Amino acid sequence: MTTLVVCLDRTDDVGRKTGLRSPIVGWEAVRALVTDVGLADPEDSGVNSLLESLRVAQDLRDGDEEAVVAVVSGDRESMVSADRAVARQLDDLIAKYDPDSAVVVIDSAEDERLVPIVESRVRVDSVDRVVVRQARDIESTYYLLKQFLADEELRQTILVPIGLTLLVFPMLATVVGPAEGAAAITTVIGLFLLYKGFSVDEIVTGLAHQLREALYSGQVSVVTYVVAAGLTLVGVFAGALGVSSLEDPPGILVPAMQFAFDAVPWLAMAAVTASAGRLLDEMISDRPIRSSYLNLPFLVLAIGLVVRGFSTYFLERQGVIDPITVPPIESGILSVESFVVSAGERLTLYVVTAIVVSLVGARIAAYVSTTTDDADLGDDESDRGQQTSAELTDGGPDAEPDGSSSRVDVGPAADGVDEVPRSDSGDSSQ
Repeated sequence: MTTLVVCLDRTDDVGRKTGLRSPIVGWEAVRALVTDVGLADPEDSGVNSLLESLRVAQDLRDGDEEAVVAVVSGDRESMVSADRAVARQLDDLIAKYDPDSAVVVIDSAEDERLVPIVESRVRVDSVDRVVVRQARDIESTYYLLKQFLADEELRQTILVPIGLTLLVFPMLATVVGPAEGAAAITTVIGLFLLYKGFSVDEIVTGLAHQLREALYSGQVSVVTYVVAAGLTLVGVFAGALGVSSLEDPPGILVPAMQFAFDAVPWLAMAAVTASAGRLLDEMISDRPIRSSYLNLPFLVLAIGLVVRGFSTYFLERQGVIDPITVPPIESGILSVESFVVSAGERLTLYVVTAIVVSLVGARIAAYVSTTTDDADLGDDESDRGQQTSAELTDGGPDAEPDGSSSRVDVGPAADGVDEVPRSDSGDSSQ
């Protein structure tokens, strides 16, 4: 009675790691394969499957049964081709050894899908599933945790907030209640996650570095940035005063528009001041002025006009501010009667002015950029001209090593008179 002990490998791990083609048949061949696979990947569970195949074959031989041990692998291209490759190899083994039964050795659910293919060709007496007793997940978690605890930065980033949370929450729960304490802790954790997620610490460090370099280099933008910060505070304060002057405003839109109406002029001046300082730094330096720096003040001013116009429109429609009344104008024979500018006309005036300002800024930036490019082009042509003149002065490419010319230019040739080559001795030949 012959029993085929077959170790199944659907994904061809054996062939990929050792370079051998299956089927691999015989005790010595499989035993050598164990060493090859173990050296290629000591953590592969396939080593245990191969050893289990040898053990089963040895037990059968000890029971006076003839056992043939073999390793059958699939294909790496697709699952269908892998199953067909296994079926073809099984047919060859059955045709050669004519086994009466088979014992299938597998180590994964993927390999277990090949069992019906074996059962369709030979009687299967047993399916041996190899389960490694080593708890790899737990062991890997242990080593990862050990490595994590050894990293000081990770400890400070994760363990310190958790420890503070566990310390502060009981105190907050005792003083203000569990719900309020949990809300406070959650808020702090959320702010911390946002702080780390947006890399606020790196941004602050970069700003401090830039500020230090600007102070040491004496840039004008440092002063303008301070002025811009002051104007921003004034704008926020003016907007807050405007909102506080409202009497029971309905909803949130009117207070927001009132804040924008009072704060936007100051905020726009702050932005223009900051951008002007940056523009002055570019003008003072030797580098060419970029068009973005030229266009930025005009763009900021245009945005301020648009925001101011829309806030004015909403407030005027709500009755918070009065419409503009133009008084009568008389100048000689020309007279203009008094009229009122409506909210829509006022908004249109703001928008048109903003568009004009942005177009002027774009035009100035384009003009300066074109002028700079022309100046650079002229400098390049001048440099090339000087280089060409220097080459001609040095004798040019036709000059002899001693600096003398090989021919004498005698001007326009007379009748019957040709150009005479110059001899080395200075005498002309007849």
